[in-house]
Amino acid sequence: MSLIVQKYGGSSVADATRIKAVRDRIKATVAQGHQVVVVVSAMGKTTDTLVGLADAVVEKALDLQQKEQQHSLDQQSDPQARAREMDLLLSAGEQISIALLSMSLQSIGQPAIALTGAQVPIITEPHHTRARVLRIETGHVRECLDAGKVVIIAGFQGVAIATDGQQPTRQITTFGRGGSDTSAVAIAAAIGAEICEIYTDVPGILTTDPRIVPEARLLDQITCDEMLELASQGAKVLHPRAVEIARNFGVKMAVRSSWLEDPGTVVISPTLASGNYQALEVNRFVEGITSDRSQAKIAILGVPDCPGIAAQLFGALSGAGLNIDLIVQSIQEPANLNDIAFTVDRQELTQARTVVEHLELEHAAIVCDPAIAIVSIVGVGMIGRPGIAAQMFMALGKAGVNIQMISTSEIKISCVIAEHSYDQAIAALQDVFAVQEISSAIGLPIKASNSDASTQIPNQIPNQKPEQSPDAPVRGVALDLNRTRLAIKNVPDRPGVAASIFQCLADRSISVDTIIQSQPGQQYNDIAFTVPVADLNQAEAVLKNAAMELGYGEVVKDEAIAKVSIVGTGMIEQPGVAAQMFTAFAKAGINIEMIATSEIKVSCVVRQEDAIVALKTIHQAFNLAQES
Repeated sequence: MSLIVQKYGGSSVADATRIKAVRDRIKATVAQGHQVVVVVSAMGKTTDTLVGLADAVVEKALDLQQKEQQHSLDQQSDPQARAREMDLLLSAGEQISIALLSMSLQSIGQPAIALTGAQVPIITEPHHTRARVLRIETGHVRECLDAGKVVIIAGFQGVAIATDGQQPTRQITTFGRGGSDTSAVAIAAAIGAEICEIYTDVPGILTTDPRIVPEARLLDQITCDEMLELASQGAKVLHPRAVEIARNFGVKMAVRSSWLEDPGTVVISPTLASGNYQALEVNRFVEGITSDRSQAKIAILGVPDCPGIAAQLFGALSGAGLNIDLIVQSIQEPANLNDIAFTVDRQELTQARTVVEHLELEHAAIVCDPAIAIVSIVGVGMIGRPGIAAQMFMALGKAGVNIQMISTSEIKISCVIAEHSYDQAIAALQDVFAVQEISSAIGLPIKASNSDASTQIPNQIPNQKPEQSPDAPVRGVALDLNRTRLAIKNVPDRPGVAASIFQCLADRSISVDTIIQSQPGQQYNDIAFTVPVADLNQAEAVLKNAAMELGYGEVVKDEAIAKVSIVGTGMIEQPGVAAQMFTAFAKAGINIEMIATSEIKVSCVVRQEDAIVALKTIHQAFNLAQES
């Protein structure tokens, strides 16, 4: 008898008819000899309705005087009070769903019990509206399963336990967007489920958003690394937090349609995983350090900012059989010029320079540096945790290590430094993050045994070959319209400044991604990065307030951007993938404003008005459409 966790989203339980359909699927699973734990979201748009009610009962400031009065009241009130009441309100939606589904199962003779997050209990951090899971006490759930019951658990919620004097206090908490996915995978990890099935209104994971590209193809399988990058770049089928837990704890997932019997898409986790079951979502975010001393850097300064330049450059390099590692395209003044920098194997530096020189890029200067090293920290979901990047930059700054290039992804933050600073950089990062050097960023982590529920992440992680998906090097294409860009001009080119900038943002819990640093000038460079739309105004204000102290220039925001990404573990072994992407954009007349790469992802920032065409263009360029 195996144990299966099934999660049903809001559309799957939107009304009585759909609840009965879910009931019948659960009953059929039990009839096959399985024990079943079910995690359920709120019905349909219930959560949106509850949020609307909360807004409706709160007084809104209509004019300047009222806004000043409201600000005064806000200053006097407890900032956590509204968040606490919102958690109490929103958690009611899932409680309705679990009660109705349990009653429906019982009516056809299937024993079932509904449990809230607090009744399980799912123990979380004491952070309202955005809590992370600490641990899940599975004893009560196992007792119910052993008694032959289907256990139906409210998704999206848990309970924070704190000691107030002599008496412990319990506060309902919620997990934020995608919280039911997170609940399901965390429960599957804690209880040792054979698989966690995510049921939704799409047939599985497709190569891109089918609402934009109707011919998007269903994937039979995808790796956790690929899914994590796609989810973090805007794909909405699975929340990144759920994928992080699956990757950390080796949870096998399947994404399936609630209305079909098709197998859907299997999400492949590393065969062996690491983690601390007493800290399901508050694990060590940095799992190791990687480095590469075999690379050289070529920077092309003052490249014309027009469609086709990146395609021309990287097409020529690919045609010469040269494999490119990091690619960074950054802003430069004046606005009609860019800098493009990339790294190449040191043994191929002369050949790469010759290729670039033959392109005769107008007014561009070519700078080569064979004496560089790349140091990286790797770990699941680092870029979504404010402060991890700042901590890395601060460690390097305190060690006197200057950063020449920055490139980020969901699982890796890389810095190009001078080779003579290599030893100081590695020592500083090992000291700050208490981890060792490892051989690969992909396919982590590894765990010695699944039997020890409190096993910690090991410091030393042996070499392993990355988990790879079959078929084409590009497995999916993602579009993120929820990003805006901030650019900081004339940042002093000295150790520690980047760290101070990102620490200011981390102190306000502002997450950044796609961090790009331009090539160092005589004394200054520019730094650009993207932030969620909701954080733009606060981030801009924080940076402007810190400008005088940190000595940088203008802060420029751009709200009319979009980020388009290609993802696939097959890129590791196949040169020319980035060039193919850039060429497709050039043929469509789409200008690339920023480029950032990792082993399994290439992201480009483009104008928002070009976003849909850009997505369709690269989906077609990599032949990802379903066969007719």
